[in-house]
Amino acid sequence: MDRSSRNRLTERLLPQFPGETLFERLARSVCRAGCLPRKELYEAWEVARRIRRRFRGGRVVDMACGHGLLAYILLLLDDSSSTALAVDRRIPKQAAKLAVCLEECWPRLAGRVEFVERDLIQVALQPDDLVVSVHACGGLTDLVLERAMMVRARVAVLPCCHDLDTGDMGGLQGWLDGPLAQDVLRSTRLRERGYRVYTQQIPGDITPKNRLLLGEPLSP
Repeated sequence: MDRSSRNRLTERLLPQFPGETLFERLARSVCRAGCLPRKELYEAWEVARRIRRRFRGGRVVDMACGHGLLAYILLLLDDSSSTALAVDRRIPKQAAKLAVCLEECWPRLAGRVEFVERDLIQVALQPDDLVVSVHACGGLTDLVLERAMMVRARVAVLPCCHDLDTGDMGGLQGWLDGPLAQDVLRSTRLRERGYRVYTQQIPGDITPKNRLLLGEPLSP
């Protein structure tokens, strides 16, 4: 199966996920919802697994959340996060259908994810939040990082759509390609603001924009 496909997962693909692992159960719920590209399932799953290996607990704040799948997976992987806030300027109408399918399979998730249509700059964050974002386009990734750093919350982003015309590359483009230069500077800004930085990658066969940047504030 092509994990990078933008084709929607539908009930027709249920036989592709016959097992009882957490991922296969999740994939079947997404297939029943019939609203997500295959790529987004694999992206959210791989990002969430890596986040939970580093960061436990706290309210999950999924910025530029789309259908909110990442928020749900993070709650599934760590029940000590009691709630999640899924924020986007426009929540897709079918996000509600995905929520119903997931909550039917895992009733303990019911009522724990709140969807909010709002500009990211308007979201009130707290120091114990876990702020996450998958493929917030261009400068939105920088906004997510900045908002998290302002309150010294933990943060994890998978950047995409790097703006090579106006984005800061720090003069590194002579050594590094533009998108990598921008991501290096993002990690440097986190370190300069007193964060411990972790850099990882999700599998490249899912997306070439696969660099995962995680940061947690150092103790005062």
